Amino acid sequence: MRSEQPVGRDSPGAVPPGTAALADENDSSVTWSEIGLDTMASMLVVSLGRNSSHSFTGRCQWPRLHPLNERRFPAAPHPLIMVESTRQLARAIERRHLREAAGAALEPVSVSAGLRPQVQPQEAGSATAVEARLLLSDLSTCSYGPTSYRVTAEFAHGGVPFASCTMLLAAGTRPWEFRSDEGGLARLLHPPAAAVGAAADTDVMVARAPQGRLVLLPRDPGHPVLLPGRPDFLPAPAVLEAGRQATLLHAGRTADAVVGLSVDLRGPVPSRGAAIEVDAESGGARFLVTAAGRAVATGSVMLLQP
Repeated sequence: MRSEQPVGRDSPGAVPPGTAALADENDSSVTWSEIGLDTMASMLVVSLGRNSSHSFTGRCQWPRLHPLNERRFPAAPHPLIMVESTRQLARAIERRHLREAAGAALEPVSVSAGLRPQVQPQEAGSATAVEARLLLSDLSTCSYGPTSYRVTAEFAHGGVPFASCTMLLAAGTRPWEFRSDEGGLARLLHPPAAAVGAAADTDVMVARAPQGRLVLLPRDPGHPVLLPGRPDFLPAPAVLEAGRQATLLHAGRTADAVVGLSVDLRGPVPSRGAAIEVDAESGGARFLVTAAGRAVATGSVMLLQP
């Protein structure tokens, strides 16, 4: 039996009392192995606490020298740090409160993030302390556990909210065979990092193709943040970053112009060779990712008016 409604103690989607759903509700530390990270260096979340059956609080610590951040001081955190923090918090909620036994983690399939440029943290120290308020909703379950759920996170620094992120997590779709033209891809040129709002050349996710087209072609196929483990198909946050970069390149804008991001996966996105098209619209742009003639992802980027 499936449930498609916000979670409550008595709702059909809630895990029955006496299971992992009623674990210690006090604020407690999160470990890197608990949320499926390969190393402690990838940790952005410090702790997670439970306020009610569907409300949580988290504490994060964002390293100033995070690989995605610009090296100027002070500088606002890269928006993908917020997205990855939301994913880590969601993973902690899933492991502690939605399933009794460890199993395959659900993955982001839709992400929407908003930024408030005027109040972005501008820390010059070693790390930024961030508080998060989270709401769990749209939980869908079956006999073996959750099949999808949504997490909405609001992030604050010093008590001032500066960003929010909504993430839908679900089981990934079955990968399909995609043959890229490796010979042709090898001849493509990557734009400079500054042209796509990236901190380093190894962060660049797109390359220029003939006739002004853009394709997904990560400069570093095993990027420790965007592509850990060198996946054959891109996770949603990496597609979101590719869309952000393609939009900034298309619009000729800098990274601090971005105030909103979204992506929806329609299927597996090949890590090399998929085309990405950007169409400008009022307030930003929309992007479409296609592979072998099929649409595999759509998204949008909102920009400050120049």
